[in-house]
Amino acid sequence: MVTLPDSLRDAFKEPMGPVTTDADALLAAAAESREEHDAPDAPIVAVGDVVTYHLREAGRVPDVALVDGKTKREAVRAAVSDALAAGDERRVRVENPAATLSVALLEALVDALADPDPVTIEVDGEEDLAALPAILAAPDGASVVYGQPGEGMVRVAVTPESRREGRELFERLDGDVDAAVDALGLTE
Repeated sequence: MVTLPDSLRDAFKEPMGPVTTDADALLAAAAESREEHDAPDAPIVAVGDVVTYHLREAGRVPDVALVDGKTKREAVRAAVSDALAAGDERRVRVENPAATLSVALLEALVDALADPDPVTIEVDGEEDLAALPAILAAPDGASVVYGQPGEGMVRVAVTPESRREGRELFERLDGDVDAAVDALGLTE
């Protein structure tokens, strides 16, 4: 549906929020965001196997997790894949090629955000760009967490401002951005 053009790759290398290696501090910040927005049920969305693993190890199963079995384009360690496989949340498989956001991934994300129970979206391909539509589709007070290679975890507090910044990036993707926006259930 939409793809990342080479001209935009550098923009996606900059973290969209603070970087941390402390999952407990990240979860405390997520709780503060929920409180600030009076949104006690605002979800935590984890994009990436290692991020999802660290949140689970810290005692918090993400409300929505997107995983592809890889980190830095290599298979994740057995301890990570085993821990993620041990969860009993609902699982949805989607195809999503590298540097792409497919209709299947966008629709699965919207469906998972609407589910009151945790959902893991298992991506055949790559989930790296999924943080962007998660920021656009999640409610105020939510947190979208993704990995910053070699640095740690990035938490983006979903606010009107972060959504606006995400939307500006999203609209610069190649392909049918309008259809992608429709798949996310967003209005202009």
